[in-house]
Amino acid sequence: MSGDYPVELLAREPAPPYVGEGPFALWHFSENPYLGRFRPRTSTTNPGSQPLVWAVDSRHAPMFWFPRDCPRGCIWTVSTTTAGDRERFFGQSGADRVHVIESAWLGRVQSCRLYAYRLPTEAFRPHDVGGYWVADKAIEALERVVVDDLLGKHAAAAIELRVSPSIWPFWRRVAVSTVEFSGSRLANSAAHPERFA
Repeated sequence: MSGDYPVELLAREPAPPYVGEGPFALWHFSENPYLGRFRPRTSTTNPGSQPLVWAVDSRHAPMFWFPRDCPRGCIWTVSTTTAGDRERFFGQSGADRVHVIESAWLGRVQSCRLYAYRLPTEAFRPHDVGGYWVADKAIEALERVVVDDLLGKHAAAAIELRVSPSIWPFWRRVAVSTVEFSGSRLANSAAHPERFA
């Protein structure tokens, strides 16, 4: 599965490519520098699910350029995004992708060092959610890459990173829009501001 991005395998339209994306590969991001073998695990949010090893492809890897527990919202345009939503979410930016974090997490993002473990593509199949890939057997990492200066990585990739007191005013609008989106660790975010309720 090397070479071009395998769009035909995905259940949803992928995010736009970013500057410096590199070839198709599968990655697992962690703050733990001592991983190497990945065993299938049951999701903590879905205890009845099949144990799996999870990976993300290169195209969607920037959604993981954050500390694990950092709440973030990631959005991008797709072919069905309306002109109004393009203007609403991207009109003041030259970016095709926007990530939003809360200001309380900025220091942790600035100081975070991640380790990207490259995993063998042949062991994985695409998940229903585009960009995610799963395997049902133990996987040995092929290499480990240090990922730091996460703000600088966003800037170099031409992905806009917004820092906001609360993610919720943005996220509630995203959820009813025509942009594609992925939210992570939103349970760790600040309370929704009352003036936007």
